[in-house]
Amino acid sequence: MAVQILDDLEWRGLVAHTTDRETLAAALAGDPLTFYCGFDPTAPSLAFGNLVQLVTMRRLQQAGHRPIAVVGGATGLIGDPSGKSVERNLNEVDVVATWVERIRAQVERYLAFEGPAAAQIVDNLEWTAPVSALDFLREVGKHFNLNRMLDREVVKARLAGVGISYTEFSYQVLQAFDYLELHRRYGCTLQTGGSDQWGNLTAGVDLIRRVTGDSVHAMATPLITRADGTKYAKTDSDTLWLDPSLTSPYAFYQFFVNVDDADVAPLLKVFSFRTREEIDGLADAAAQKPEGREAQLALAEELTSLVHGAAETERAMAASRALFGQGELADLDSGTLDAALAELSPATVNAPLPPAVELAVAAGLAESRSAARRTIAEGGLYLNNRRVADPNAIPDAADLLGGRWLVLRRGKRTLAALEVVRS
Repeated sequence: MAVQILDDLEWRGLVAHTTDRETLAAALAGDPLTFYCGFDPTAPSLAFGNLVQLVTMRRLQQAGHRPIAVVGGATGLIGDPSGKSVERNLNEVDVVATWVERIRAQVERYLAFEGPAAAQIVDNLEWTAPVSALDFLREVGKHFNLNRMLDREVVKARLAGVGISYTEFSYQVLQAFDYLELHRRYGCTLQTGGSDQWGNLTAGVDLIRRVTGDSVHAMATPLITRADGTKYAKTDSDTLWLDPSLTSPYAFYQFFVNVDDADVAPLLKVFSFRTREEIDGLADAAAQKPEGREAQLALAEELTSLVHGAAETERAMAASRALFGQGELADLDSGTLDAALAELSPATVNAPLPPAVELAVAAGLAESRSAARRTIAEGGLYLNNRRVADPNAIPDAADLLGGRWLVLRRGKRTLAALEVVRS
C-alpha cells in the first residue's frame, strides 16, 4: 500500500500543526487539490528556511496536488512582524519589484509547470493594489476580532516591548485576504507555511469560512533546528542564501558536508528525495561509521544539485576534494577557486614571497617559526597539496593558483589560504 502524502510528511518531521488532521488527510488522499504557499520579497534572495517550504510544495505536487506560489509584491511592501524587537525597514517600491522577479525565478526551480498538477506563480499585488482602503476595511477588516489578533505571540512580545505599528499589525489581514482571493480564483483549499505563520494561516481559514461558508485547510512545518535546539543561520551575517551570488555553491555544499552527525538524519528526512530505505541506510551509516561522513556527503550533493544544479555541484565537489588533497587545485576554474578560498578567510602576504616557514605562520597554521619548523620536520605541512620538505623553500610565480593564491594545509584537515599581493 502506497504511503499517503500526509503520513510521509509527518515521517519526515514536516508537520508541526494542521487544521483538523483527519479531514486534511482525507482531502490529500482524494482528488487533487490546489494549495499555496507565500514568499515575501523582503530580501534579494530566498534563504535556507524557505527551502523547507519549497521542498514541501514539491512533495505535494509529486503526490498530484496543484501548487500556487505567491510572491508577495503587496505583503513584501509591509513585512510580517518578526521576533525582533524592532520594526522592519520598509523597502522602496522599485526595490521590492526587483526582488519579486528574482524570487520568482528562484521558486521556478522547484516546481513543474506542465501536466495535470502544473504549478502557478502569482503576485498578490495583482488583487491587493486595486482595492481601496475603505473597501478593504468594510469587506475584509470587519471579519477580524482584535482580541485574537492581539493574542499572536509575536504581537504580544512586541506590545510588551517597543510596541508595533498598525502597518505590521495589519499583515495578518493581508495574508488572510490572499487565501480568500486564491480560494475564489483557483479553488485553493490548503495553505502551507512555517509554524511561525500559524496565526496567519488560521486567520485565512477563518476568513474564508466567514465570507463564503467553505471549510479549507492549513498546515504548518516546524522550525528546522539543530539537535541542540539552536537555529540554522541564526543571524543575518551567516544566512545561507539560495542565490549563488550571496552564498556560493561551494559554501552551500560545504555547509552540509560539515553538519553534525546528530543533525544529518533529520536533515535528510526533510530535504532528501531519496527513498525511506535509502535515508534509513544513510542514517545508519552516520551512526555506525561517522568518520566516513557518507550521509553528509550524500545530503550535500543532493541539496546543492537541487538548489544550484548538477554542473555547479560537480565544481563544488571537485573543489572540496582538491582542497583536501584528493584532486588537482590547478584544475579548478577561477570562480570556484575564489569562492572556495574565500570560505577560508584568507590572509594576505606581500610579494616577493617569504620562505615556507614564514608562510605557515602568516596563514595561521603555526604560532611561531619554530612551531612551523616542527610541523615541516614531521611531514605535516602542505603547499598546494605538495608536502613541504624544506622550511626555507620559497614558492615562485608558477605556484600561484589563479595568479594570486597559495593553499596551505596542516595534516589532513586544517586548511588555510594566502592571497599574494604584488606591490
